[in-house]
Amino acid sequence: MENIYIPKLPIGNELLPIGSVVFVEEINQSLMIYGRKQQQSDNKLWDYVACPYPHGNLSKEYNVFFNHNQIVHLLFKGFETEDELELRKKLFEL
Repeated sequence: MENIYIPKLPIGNELLPIGSVVFVEEINQSLMIYGRKQQQSDNKLWDYVACPYPHGNLSKEYNVFFNHNQIVHLLFKGFETEDELELRKKLFEL
């Protein structure tokens, strides 16, 4: 990611909204979050599931599961509404 401007938005401790674009440690590509509190096929629960950005969801083999504490940079924060804020509170309880 040399010569590319990376905004340093505050990540915070709350789950990020759908559509957020992040950079995760050990993955050399930006990812777009499209699901939260996701269970992988081995029954492990992850904070997020994402797809490569800007490519989008290519197939299930390209799904990336990760936890909030693995986010290094928040590049774009997804759309937030009252419904999003209410759902986020419920997801936090899981």
